[in-house]
Amino acid sequence: MYDFSADIADCAKAVEAALARQLDAAPLSGPGPAPARLIQAMRHGSLAGGKRLRPLLVRQAAAIFNIPAAQALTAGLAVEMIHCYSLVHDDLPAMDNDDLRRGRPTVHKEYDDATAILAGDSLLTHAFGLLADPACHPDAAVRVALVAELATGSGAGGMVGGQMRDIEGEAGGLSPDEISTMQAMKTGALIRASVRMGAMLGGADARALSVLTLYAELAGRAFQLADDILDVTATPEAMGKATGKDAALGKQTLVATLGLDGARARLNQTVTEALSTLRTFGRKADGLRATVRYFASREY
Repeated sequence: MYDFSADIADCAKAVEAALARQLDAAPLSGPGPAPARLIQAMRHGSLAGGKRLRPLLVRQAAAIFNIPAAQALTAGLAVEMIHCYSLVHDDLPAMDNDDLRRGRPTVHKEYDDATAILAGDSLLTHAFGLLADPACHPDAAVRVALVAELATGSGAGGMVGGQMRDIEGEAGGLSPDEISTMQAMKTGALIRASVRMGAMLGGADARALSVLTLYAELAGRAFQLADDILDVTATPEAMGKATGKDAALGKQTLVATLGLDGARARLNQTVTEALSTLRTFGRKADGLRATVRYFASREY
């Protein structure tokens, strides 16, 4: 029987250990040695925290096609590095201006703004190096597809574009549909890429990939809804960062437009829809089912 608690704990442990190996002088150096301060800042922004949900989705999607967790780890690391870089940059004074992340000083507070920018840049760059390495997958065509998928999910039409829409939305006036589009890009696009990359590792056919893409889009929507709700209801101590910042910064969220009860109802509906997409995969998709339920029920 599938055990979500064991799966998420095992994934977090594996990702933490692999990140620690990758974020070291030898793997990061090239024509010249990677500066020690830069490595320290990258490690500060990536290690000792985080639930590693995106690598978990990579391995859960790959598991549907009988791909062992160890074979999905490198692709999951690449996604996690993109996620960590985005957090390092999000926390900067020019963006969300956060002092805490996972209960610790953010990278720009621990070091300085310039170092934080360069640490994020380095995490972003190294992520694609991991996907291009034959250790990720023996088939070069699959590696190219993974690179393209992650670039699409994290670029101007995905995560970064969503961040831009979020900044523009601070002036107000976004409709619920426009908020949904912004969130599908800012948060959902990387979740979508995670699931699709796991399916690609498993050689999913067009139909299976389409079904899993729909699941991933709904799961991303559920994650963001839950995050917006927690920003209103959770304590800073539980979240490990400041809360209530969406309203303070004028962020456009569905909680602000639908109200707390309306957002919770939308969240429950979204989870139900996500679960319904997975019927065709039977018990092999129990991991993905448990994860989208977790997205809705998490308390931090």
